Amino acid sequence: MKINAMVVHEKNGPYLLEEVDLDDPKDDEVLIKNYASGICHTDEFGRSQGVPIPLPLVLGHEGAGIVEKVGRNVSDLKPGDHVGVTYAFDGTCPACQHHEPYYCENFNQINFGGVAPDGTTRLHQNGQDVSMFFGQSSFATYSVVNAQSVAKVDNDVDLAYVAPLGCGVQTGAGAVINVAKAGAEDSVAVFGCGAVGMSAIMGAAIAGCKNIIAVGGNEKSLELARELGATHTVNRREVDDLAAEVVRITGRGADVAIDTSGNGRMMQSALRGLKYHGTFLPVAAAGTIEHFDVGNDVMMPMRTMKGTCEGESDPKTFVPQMVKWFKEGRFPVDRILTVYPFEQIDQALADSHDGKIIKAVLRICE
Repeated sequence: MKINAMVVHEKNGPYLLEEVDLDDPKDDEVLIKNYASGICHTDEFGRSQGVPIPLPLVLGHEGAGIVEKVGRNVSDLKPGDHVGVTYAFDGTCPACQHHEPYYCENFNQINFGGVAPDGTTRLHQNGQDVSMFFGQSSFATYSVVNAQSVAKVDNDVDLAYVAPLGCGVQTGAGAVINVAKAGAEDSVAVFGCGAVGMSAIMGAAIAGCKNIIAVGGNEKSLELARELGATHTVNRREVDDLAAEVVRITGRGADVAIDTSGNGRMMQSALRGLKYHGTFLPVAAAGTIEHFDVGNDVMMPMRTMKGTCEGESDPKTFVPQMVKWFKEGRFPVDRILTVYPFEQIDQALADSHDGKIIKAVLRICE
């Protein structure tokens, strides 16, 4: 079928709204009419060829829409279902077989290799293959997605609020809830107050953490962080020793520190602001700690630094759970979102880069 999609033809090239051919869904896939898609920094990582995804390419990996057609092996979804779409995984490797799809051994190839889990693309233009992104390419009017990456949600929630749950939001909230398993006696320090950081703060509030410390450099964002659940805020522009400030607030250091910034100073401070045997979770896609002392920062205080992805969430259950919390008023994700018409993608990106907004969502159709 013919669809409209934002196609990128060259490294750092413009998003061009063009006609593209989309294959019919295969036996394990569904056809989704996209109503919204979040914009994530990872999309820009793909456009800049941070990994060499074959071009041309249709980005977008936080889709939400309504199912229009299902493959013959799909039993848990049907036409008319409202859904959120998340990361792709093969479903067959040992990790997937152990119900840990976020550890999929082929995660990078599928999500950043331009293909669906079966190794081929569903998108074409003028007889040429067009690369997919995260197995969905949601910067388009329709997507064909493997059903295992599709989560059914209540149909009384605006799909623009559902879209970002599939990646950025579940990464932040899941880091606290699923990975750290933080609880009422824990202190959590969140470094960076973008969409992932704010989601971690909301996740810590859901977990009822004793101290929730937001570290950032924008006073407006820090004020919002307090409204979303932070018990303390630290302006990195006004405090020389961020680690010492976290220790001062908590009395002994944070149980969990999450860095969403990828900034070297912030990551080092997150690590050094931990208590004895605390856990550091870096979730940004890039970043370097220039002065990393294994003995004094990790081994002697017996701290753990753990790589994690997508909040280690089972999207079939965690995405609907976040929707439930949202409907209960406990997870106000709408407070961090700004919605733009699909054709205003460049403005949405500019406002994101300029720090005018926290998280942009594209409204693809009404």
